[in-house]
Amino acid sequence: MSEFQWKTSSRSTQGGQCVQTAGRCGAALIRDSRLGDRSPVLSVAPAAFGRFVDAIKSGGFQR
Repeated sequence: MSEFQWKTSSRSTQGGQCVQTAGRCGAALIRDSRLGDRSPVLSVAPAAFGRFVDAIKSGGFQR
């Protein structure tokens, strides 16, 4: 999946503990940045990914 332009989270740590995302027609792709091209890729609908990101931003996953 190296043919996609992967973006690394701006909140990633120096240790590389983060995810990368890429867009594809009709799908949002997510992978582990530490594994790069060897990482399994999760594909979700863009609307679902948008709701997930909105929930993170609103603090929906804080303990």
